[in-house]
Amino acid sequence: MISTMSAAAVAVWLGTVVTILSRSHADRNVYPSAGVLFVHVLEREYFKGEFPPYPKSGDASNDPITFNTNLMGYPDRPGWLRYIQRTPHSDGVLYGSPTAEHVGKPTVIEITAYNRRTFETARHNLVINIMATEEFPLSYQAEFYIKNMNVEEMLASEVLGDFLGAVKNVWQPERLNAINITSALDRGGRVPLPINNLKEGVYVMVGADVAFSSCLREVESPHNQLRCSQEMEPVISCDKKFRAQFHIDWCKISLVDINKVVPVYITRPDPGTGILPEFGEYNPPSESLKSRDYFSDFIITLAVPSAVALVLFFILGYTMCCRREGVEKRNMQTPDIQLVHHSSIQKSTKELRSMSKNREISWPLSTLPVFNPLSGEVVPPIHPDNYETTSMPLMQTQTNLQNQITIPQQRPSGKWYS
Repeated sequence: MISTMSAAAVAVWLGTVVTILSRSHADRNVYPSAGVLFVHVLEREYFKGEFPPYPKSGDASNDPITFNTNLMGYPDRPGWLRYIQRTPHSDGVLYGSPTAEHVGKPTVIEITAYNRRTFETARHNLVINIMATEEFPLSYQAEFYIKNMNVEEMLASEVLGDFLGAVKNVWQPERLNAINITSALDRGGRVPLPINNLKEGVYVMVGADVAFSSCLREVESPHNQLRCSQEMEPVISCDKKFRAQFHIDWCKISLVDINKVVPVYITRPDPGTGILPEFGEYNPPSESLKSRDYFSDFIITLAVPSAVALVLFFILGYTMCCRREGVEKRNMQTPDIQLVHHSSIQKSTKELRSMSKNREISWPLSTLPVFNPLSGEVVPPIHPDNYETTSMPLMQTQTNLQNQITIPQQRPSGKWYS
């Protein structure tokens, strides 16, 4: 049973006459039953009349139209209501399974249609009046996973009617209702590859008033459970009645007997002292409260850190200024060889610094020429006193040394020497 009713059908069903004054602001009333699948199709043809025609801009009958649905006064739909529209050139579908909690509470859904070519909008209100039913909940519920269907394909009245007919032929119940339809993507499934016309898959839950048939119970046999664990298809005798149109994954079928389900009661812990009771009103404190003086708190907050910082400052100053050992005490504790070595380094450093300040003074003794090893005479300096040392090249050759003196060498004895 699909709970889909238009305004005209509802008017005939109630035996009254409904007059629609304005199509742009008319409210459409539907009366689904709690616990039974509700499907409402948002037809593009119905909303095309809300947009003015533009004959010069193309074919207006094929304008892309999308829909936005939300609960009146809220940005989203109720939790039990879902919406799907595959492309802007297809109809939108509202579907879901209302619960008994919403019985007697009209739910107003705002439907806004957007014309993606002209950027115009049209708004309608859909009033969902959920009605109670004595047949719900049905005691036996079965959920099938159909691999070769998408949600919008399964929501079509013809396809869903064929599936319920096949289930009724296998189950043989007196009352059979479609309870809910869920896309496999909402259960953690993956989007299929766009090859070989693969489908997303859909879960369909149905309910009946009689126990499960022997065909459906074949899934629970140990042989089929073993085949399912090995990722093999189980052997089901009634699978051929579905195989012509619906490919069912029998390993994912779920059979639930509500009469045998043990209700689980969750006990709430006792609230603590800081939690308000569940019933009652909140009584704020009175306005006659005395103001508190925060001056003492301010003084304590600043005085204690300031005192600690001052004490640390005095301790650091006494350590650095009054506890210095001095140079004399340091020299007394230093070995003599280390002091002599340090003094020689200081003297050499001072001599090099004085040489770098004036290059025209006489050269140090370490740079004077040595004596002649043969004659014992002192060799005059390589450069005269008036030689400019700043222009002296780093590498000197014989041609550059004008005043170089050749040191005589001993001649070897022999008749062949000339």
